[in-house]
This record gives sequence, C-alpha cells and structure tokens, in this order.
Amino acid sequence: MDQEQLFSKCAWRLMPLMTLLYFVNIMDRVNVGFAALTMNHDLGFNSAVYGFGAGAFFLGYALFQVPANAILERVGAKRWIFSILLLWGALSASNAAVTGAHSFYAVRILLGVVEAGFYPGMILYLTYWFTRSYRGRLVAIFMTALPAANIVGGPLSSIILGMNGFHGLAGWQWLFVIEGAPAILLAFAVLKFLPDGPRTAPWLDQAEKNAIAKALAAEDTSQHRDFWRALTDLRVWGLGVVYFGYSVGLYGVALWLPQIVKGMGASTFATGFVVALPYIAATVAMVWWARRSDRTGERIWHVALPAMLMVASLMVASLAHGNVVIFLALSLVQVGALSLQGPFWVLPSTFLGGMAAAGGIALINSIGTGGGGFVGPYVLGLLKDATGGYAAGIAALAIGPILTTVIVLILGRAGPRSLAAKGG
Repeated sequence: MDQEQLFSKCAWRLMPLMTLLYFVNIMDRVNVGFAALTMNHDLGFNSAVYGFGAGAFFLGYALFQVPANAILERVGAKRWIFSILLLWGALSASNAAVTGAHSFYAVRILLGVVEAGFYPGMILYLTYWFTRSYRGRLVAIFMTALPAANIVGGPLSSIILGMNGFHGLAGWQWLFVIEGAPAILLAFAVLKFLPDGPRTAPWLDQAEKNAIAKALAAEDTSQHRDFWRALTDLRVWGLGVVYFGYSVGLYGVALWLPQIVKGMGASTFATGFVVALPYIAATVAMVWWARRSDRTGERIWHVALPAMLMVASLMVASLAHGNVVIFLALSLVQVGALSLQGPFWVLPSTFLGGMAAAGGIALINSIGTGGGGFVGPYVLGLLKDATGGYAAGIAALAIGPILTTVIVLILGRAGPRSLAAKGG
C-alpha cells in the first residue's frame, strides 16, 4: 500500500466520526442563537444581556484550552474526548433550566469550560496521523461540520421551537434538551471507534503503523517540542491574534444572524431555513480553498485573502439599506471566515511538535476562539442597545478580520524562520 492509499485509509476511518462529533459540538455551541428568538422574551433579556451570555461561553472556553490539551497528550484521545462529550451533553441540556441572567451566564461559562478541550484536541489529534500535505484539506473536511450544523441546525431549531408548551416546556427549553442528547450518546461511540493514535489502531497492521511513523518523522521540522516554551513563543501569540480577529467576525455574525434575519421580517419558523443558506456556500468554498492551499503549499495568502473578504463584506453590510444586500454581505462574511480555517491550522505545525504542539494549538485557540468568540457577540449587543440598530456593531466587527489580515501578513513577511509560507 502506497502512502496516498494509507493516509486515505486513515482518513476514511477517522474523519466521518470526527466530523460528526464536531457537528454536534457546533450545534450545542450556537443553538443559543436560535433559542434567543423566543427565550429572550420569556426571560426578559435585552440585547446586552443576551450578547454577554452568548459570548460568556467563550470565557470558560478560553480558560481551559491549554490544560485540556495537556491532559489529552497525557491520558490519550479516547478517554479524554469521551469525558468531554459526556459532560458537554449534560451541560448543554441544562441550559433549559436557566431562569434569569445569572444562571444563563453560569451555564454558558461552564459549558465553555467543558467544551474547551474538544476542538484544539481534534486539531492536535490530526497531527498524530497525517503529514502537513494532507492536513489542510482534512481540517477543512472536519470544519465542514460548522456550516453543516447551521444548515441542519437552523431548520431543525425552527421545528423544535414549534414544540412550545409541549409537556409544560417552552420551545427553547426543548431545543436545548433535544440537541444536548446526541453528545452523550456519541461519547460511547468514541470509546469504540476512536483510537489514541496509529499505534493503537486495530485496523492498521504493523507495517502500516511503521509507515505512518516514518512519514511523520521524515517531515518533522518543528523547532521545539517543549510544552512551556510553546506558551512563550511570540509566533504562537501572533497566530492567536490572527485567530482572534477571525473569531470576532465569525461569532459576532453567527450568534446574531437569526435575530438579524427575523428583524428583516422572517417568521421564527422561516428564520432557521434562511440562516442555513450562507453555510451551503461556505461549505463548498472552504473545501475548495483548502485543497488549493494544499496543492500550492501556500498558507499565508490563503488566510489573508478570506480575511479581506470578511472586512469588505462587513463594511458593505453596515452601510447598505436593502435587506437582500445586507444578508448577502453577511453570508460572504461566513464564507470568508470558514475558508481560512484549513490553511490556518497548518501553520502551527510548521514550528511546533509533540507537547509543544499540544500547548501551542490550545493557546492559539484560547486567544482566538475564546477571546474573539466573546468579544464579537458582546460588542454587537452593546452597540445595538446603544444605537437601536445593527449597523454600528457590524462595522465594529470589521476591526477583527483587519487585525487577522495585518498580523498574518507580518508573520509571513518575517520569512521561513518565523512561519513557513509553504507549510505543505
């Protein structure tokens, strides 16, 4: 079996389950945006309270990223991901029990703490199996769960919200309960189907395990493997800022888009179907863009150009007056945000390996998703309350991807000793 066939075999074994897990993860992370269509009225939340609560998830998320990846590296992927899934399913369902702002904030923060180890853990897990020339497209395939969760989750959430009053629960309460259950069930699938790495995979023979180890060792250009040194590496912090800017734009739009669409005149039921549309386009774009990045080996401009698209689209959305133009512009924000994912996550492995990769990837995601995921929704909520509309908040979100563009180009210009522009 040649290398292409071997890595293809591993991808077919691993990627469907990993992508399904991430699909459920995103459903549990963003369903609050759909719940807000009725929950905010029931609980008396204004825009600032909702924006803070939606973003509070990312405060907890930021806190536990680094220790979570350190634990994964120590105890193995199977047991750690099992534990994460079990706890996040239970906590996601417990959103149904919130009664006011403080309980809403508490549950969202705890959910973030529990989910913190999943995404960076999965990015790290891919480095155990695949060389860099495959990772860009595989991250993109993994990331298709994000738009897919919105494509499926939007209409599904609209249907579940229609269960309002069934057995005495509001529709938004049913939404959290029903969408939290799959994580608990999938936790047990992880124990059976997700090996800790190639060495423990029952479906690989010894020759195949040796071939994977040899391929990974041959391309290992990581400059250090020490966990704590990675946390002080300026390149890691720089990539964290790059990802922070992207996250401000992505989550600022994603967690408010259902309410923006409803404000355009769509019914609660129709909103879920309308919100799904941008993510169909984003799915196609992100896979094509990642494959192009793998084919050319170029990463920096494959991050910068989608970030520039985000900036332009946010400015158009903030200045436009027609609902169709605003919706199309916000759709392109999501296309740009998701397209940069595959190329971006190849960059840390160009200078980090082993425990350093575990710490570095976690810190990058902590700064990026943790910080940006909180700032984006909260700023948009504050400015909506202050101005009475979305335009100022949407314009403010553009600062995030501007930061992404500037910093990634600076890192790329610093040359191969800083970041490998050709990371494949």
